[in-house]
Amino acid sequence: MKSKNIVLGCMLAGALVCGGFALAQGPVVNVDPHRHPNLAEAQHHIQQAFAKLDEAQRENKDRLGGHAEKAKNLLDAADREIKEAAEFSDHRR
Repeated sequence: MKSKNIVLGCMLAGALVCGGFALAQGPVVNVDPHRHPNLAEAQHHIQQAFAKLDEAQRENKDRLGGHAEKAKNLLDAADREIKEAAEFSDHRR
């Protein structure tokens, strides 16, 4: 029983690390610019904003009160919404 809990704990920790790594990568431009040029451009701008927030965090040694991290989370959410908008449009054609 104890070894089962250890294995489950290790698996959970691994999943959290992988999930954190995936989030740390930031937004990606994954909308086809030929089908949805405006959405792809919006994703590109989100990617640039995310990179600038990373730079600000490094330069300020993370003394931004958590607001830059929250902004990055919101940019990730916006990126996902843009992808969903493109997919919704593709399925309605």
